[in-house]
Amino acid sequence: MLALFGGCASSNYVSVRGAPRNPLAQSLSLTSWSGPQPSERTMQWLRSYGLADDLALDPRQLQSKAQQIADKEPTTDSLYALAELAYVGGTKLQAKHKTHEALNLYGAAVAQAYLYLVDPRFAGARNAFDPQFRAACEVYNSALEAALRVARDEGTLHPGANKSIQCGDQEWDITITVRDSRWPAEDFGKVEFVSDFEVKGLANHYHTYGLGVPLVVVRKGQSRNDPAEPYYAPGWAYGMTAFLRLEPDSPASGLTPKRHRGVLELYDPTVTSETVVCGQRVPLETDLSTPLAYALDLPCFKDIDQSTLGLLRPDAKEVRKGLYMLEPYQSNKIPVLMIHGLWSSPLTWMEMFNDLRAQPELRANYQFWFFQYPTGQPFWQSATELRQTLAELHNRLDPRHQSPALDQMVLVGHSMGGLVAWLQTVDSGEDFWRLNSDRPLELVKAEAPVKDDLANTFYFRPSMSVRRLITIGTPHLGSGASNDATQWLGRNLISLSKSIALSEKRLQRDNPGYFRPGALIDTTTSIDSLSPRNPILPTMLHSPRAPWISFHNIVGELPKDHRDIWYRLSPGDGGEGDGVVSLASARMDNANSEYIVPAEHADLHRHPLSVLEVRRVLMEEIAELRQNPAGPPRILQASQIPAAIAPRIGAMPAQYYGAPSAPVRQ
Repeated sequence: MLALFGGCASSNYVSVRGAPRNPLAQSLSLTSWSGPQPSERTMQWLRSYGLADDLALDPRQLQSKAQQIADKEPTTDSLYALAELAYVGGTKLQAKHKTHEALNLYGAAVAQAYLYLVDPRFAGARNAFDPQFRAACEVYNSALEAALRVARDEGTLHPGANKSIQCGDQEWDITITVRDSRWPAEDFGKVEFVSDFEVKGLANHYHTYGLGVPLVVVRKGQSRNDPAEPYYAPGWAYGMTAFLRLEPDSPASGLTPKRHRGVLELYDPTVTSETVVCGQRVPLETDLSTPLAYALDLPCFKDIDQSTLGLLRPDAKEVRKGLYMLEPYQSNKIPVLMIHGLWSSPLTWMEMFNDLRAQPELRANYQFWFFQYPTGQPFWQSATELRQTLAELHNRLDPRHQSPALDQMVLVGHSMGGLVAWLQTVDSGEDFWRLNSDRPLELVKAEAPVKDDLANTFYFRPSMSVRRLITIGTPHLGSGASNDATQWLGRNLISLSKSIALSEKRLQRDNPGYFRPGALIDTTTSIDSLSPRNPILPTMLHSPRAPWISFHNIVGELPKDHRDIWYRLSPGDGGEGDGVVSLASARMDNANSEYIVPAEHADLHRHPLSVLEVRRVLMEEIAELRQNPAGPPRILQASQIPAAIAPRIGAMPAQYYGAPSAPVRQ
């Protein structure tokens, strides 16, 4: 029954193909029993020059003869034929384990295809509508990938490496370098090829077409100089695109007419999707989804998926919690922090993350973060931990408050995660504490650390760094699925820390008559905290909201013919809602926007319409910031706090809001 609340996702995200995906496999008969064969168009070129019978020769001999003809009559047809023949010859030699000879032919194929596609001398003859043009792109990419596989196996595929390739009577000196990447060159570790894998666990596969070879790179080690390093998953993998640029010779280069220079450039597809060659724009072949799927199947990230351990043993030492970044921190981009629900983990956001990051404008303006917390504990305890995590992050990444984007944060919470996020946006004053007692916190008889914990847990004020909140399927008034049966089950399954239980008993013992019956400090599990009878829920809804934060809500409502027995087990739901959260509980008064999606609770945040609505809100944020080029709302000192908020802040314990000079946003 607890599975009703869950948002767990599949852990099988990628599978290895039986053979690498190759767009030339059919046109060049690469998998045929008779071996690779040139296309009919190249055969026609061979017949035109009396070279058709020379196909039986050693591929290097045929390449030499074809090169002599192309040197005399340099045309696009000649260049394409040379490129294709070199690639076919390279595959034949590699099948005979003549790796070095094959590498040279692969290099020749790349060079000839490159000239066909970008050399200004053939600009008037190129026809982008001719299928041969796209075929030349495929030859360039496939030959380059084949060459890179050889380099990887030799251990020379890494930034800073140098490689020489003999292409007929021409020799190329190749240097490998990183271009436009947020990951530093020293992070470059193990290399895999996107074409070896098939995405399984993500609904959408985002791949762009152009020149280059999409790669998966596994991070090597950890950076000691990056203050955001503690938030990165160790051993994470990321995408790159390899593009070979052949540089023109110049008298100052010191190279001979038969010796040339090239640069293998490595591009981060989340940063750039094109380059410029000979004055013309060249789209890059990129893949965002396969590296993500590959990374999600790595042990380092599977260890983070502790949804069951976090539910049943929230205080266990093995439980991972905190904030995770899947890409390097960028001070100029707005953070979108995603907070999962009960019995879940950051993995539940990967569908939405994959879809949102694929939008170039969102990718250029936002960075996506994820908060992991043990979901067996009451949600206000998790909210306290999130608040402390964000304070630590600010101190670590922006101690001098010089990054305005960090104060434009967008929180996105699913299910119980929406309540965790909501508590970052309201001013509790004394209201939450009064659900425990009518007497002030200062009079509680307890050790100082215990009183500090109580202050941190039951006194909230709006975060000065949050600008928007998006709640998805959030039980603002609780869920009927949290009833006597599930609460009993939760108390028997969820193992809480004995020290916490003893601390609560000691508080009751040392303060007889101080706490109300059924006080919040008596709430033991997250299941209990989600009960519609929990008084903190309506109190949260009626607490003052931060005037600088926009509130957006996504609600699930299944059609009547899709509703099942769980509606009848949730009294008061009226049969309307997502199967776990009733429509009445999910709705939010005075929200800036509210959108109803026909989806069940566990899939609501993955539904395409929900993703589109989140995208709309994020685009709205960009539009508003563009209309206000002066930047985010100004920072106010304590003496300038709005009168409506100042009295409540003044009543809060010092441990809550930090230093008296802490700025407050209006």
